[in-house]
Amino acid sequence: MIEIVDISLLTLMAVVAVAISRLRNLFGVVMLAGFYSLLSCGVFVVLDAVDVAFTEAAVGAGASTVILLGTLLLTSSEEKAQRSWSPLPLLVVLAVGGLLVYATLDMPRYGDPAAPAHTHVAPRYIQESPTEIGVPNMVTSVLASYRGYDTLGETTVIFTAGIGLLVLIGSAFRATEPHKPAPRVQE
Repeated sequence: MIEIVDISLLTLMAVVAVAISRLRNLFGVVMLAGFYSLLSCGVFVVLDAVDVAFTEAAVGAGASTVILLGTLLLTSSEEKAQRSWSPLPLLVVLAVGGLLVYATLDMPRYGDPAAPAHTHVAPRYIQESPTEIGVPNMVTSVLASYRGYDTLGETTVIFTAGIGLLVLIGSAFRATEPHKPAPRVQE
C-alpha cells in the first residue's frame, strides 16, 4: 500500500515539474511551485520526517509562495520569450543529478535493519534517553536534546521566514496607503 502512495506522490511531482518547465504564465508557475512544495511535504511525511515536512510546508509552500506572489505584483505575469535554446543548462542538471545518484550508492538501503543508524544510534537513544534526558516521550527527547541544534535551526528558518513575510506585507500596506500630510503646528 505504501508503494502506491510513494509512486503516486513521485508521479505527481514529476508531472508538476514538467508543467512548471513548460508554462509561460508566471502566476501559474508560482501556484504549481507551491503545489510541488506541498507534494514534497507529503513525501517527507511518508518518510517519517515530519519535522522536515513541517519546515517545508511553512517555508516552501507558505512563505516562498507569498514572496513569489508579491514579486509578481512588481513584474509582469508572462515570461519573456527565449531567443535561442542552449543545451548547457540541461547538461549541468544531468551532471549534478548523476553526481547525486552516485553519492547515494554508498548509503544503506532504506529501512535496512542492519544499517548503522538502526544498530548503534537508535538502541542507544531507546536505552539511555530516559536516564540522560529525563523526558518520558522518546520523540521529544530526541528532537529537544539529541537533535537540539537541528530543531533550533528549523525553528530559526521558520521564524525568519515569518518575520520576512511580516516585513514584506507591512511595507506593501504602507506603500498602498495614501500619503497624509503632517499636521501643522500653529504658533
